[in-house]
Amino acid sequence: MTRAPGEAEVRTLTRAQRVRRRFLRHRVGVAGFAVAAVLYLIIALGPFLAPYPFDQMHRDHRYAPPTPIHFMDAEGRFHARPFVYGIERTRDPVTFQFRYQEDRSQIHPIRFLVAGEPYRFLGLLPARVRLFGLDPASEGRLFLFGTDRFGRDLWGRILLGGRVTLSVGIFGILLSTAIGVVMGGISGYYGGRLDNLIQRFIELLRSFPTLPLWLALSMILPPSWSSAKVYFGVVTVLSLIGWTGLARVVRGQYLALREKEFVVAAQALGATDSVVMFRHILPNITSYLIVSATLALPGMILGESSLSFLGLGIKEPMTSWGLLLRDAQTLQALKLYPWFLIPGLFIVVAVLAFNFLGDAVRDAFDPYARD
Repeated sequence: MTRAPGEAEVRTLTRAQRVRRRFLRHRVGVAGFAVAAVLYLIIALGPFLAPYPFDQMHRDHRYAPPTPIHFMDAEGRFHARPFVYGIERTRDPVTFQFRYQEDRSQIHPIRFLVAGEPYRFLGLLPARVRLFGLDPASEGRLFLFGTDRFGRDLWGRILLGGRVTLSVGIFGILLSTAIGVVMGGISGYYGGRLDNLIQRFIELLRSFPTLPLWLALSMILPPSWSSAKVYFGVVTVLSLIGWTGLARVVRGQYLALREKEFVVAAQALGATDSVVMFRHILPNITSYLIVSATLALPGMILGESSLSFLGLGIKEPMTSWGLLLRDAQTLQALKLYPWFLIPGLFIVVAVLAFNFLGDAVRDAFDPYARD
């Protein structure tokens, strides 16, 4: 088809292209997506990025503060390779607390791609190379975020805890979304007494304060369970509480769509109720489910962190950001070991990133948004 002179070409964008354009215009949301991607990347590469194994104890360096990294030595000379000084431990004669100070007579260069303790890269391939560290023969120590009460490197523990905290959010959202879709779909599609029963049950669950309900459900987990069982137990507890809001909205969507022509046509052709509900109606609310899951993810992260902080969630030897933050719950610990608050900063950054990402996804899927 030929265009008249001066006639502009009009390009019709597909829905996916419009969604992508709206999302990319949301700069804060794009930044949130980038931060979330970086967090998942570093926790996936955790053993490679940590100079020491997650469970290695340095008993002579318990409660050690973060190790300063230098480029200038005590004599003012510049070193192209970063280095750390040796660590000298003393005991305060009044408080009997350990004190750590730099021994400037010892210089330990930081090396990259250095051989360390064996581990499995991405949990699959055996490897020994770590991104950075000190010479294995060196007596120096490198603790980016200090150590805990057992002398374990807090940076490595944060990487391990991030795997638990961020994966609990994803698995919890998947399970709660599945429950919410099934319960909300049944309620909205069938209506009547079944709808009334499900809605009253949802109101009963939502009438309880969230934290006491978490505590009550978490007490069901036997203390003799292994760390893996406790992990899946926490996911189940969070999911059993987090599906109610989604179920109500899904119910409304099913109420609006069950009388549409395509649904009536499918029923007339003999399609079963399950086929109509999940093959014909469900795909029409997929965009809302994506938005809802993205917005609910920060709540799952905070829920796991709260349970672990209270000692009712993840337990040793597994760890999470909430469990690591538990060491900073007293004013005395905050005064003496302020680096124990670093896991809390990771929680704040992750929650903000997913909140911004959720806002961007919501605006991108908004059918009334301007292109």
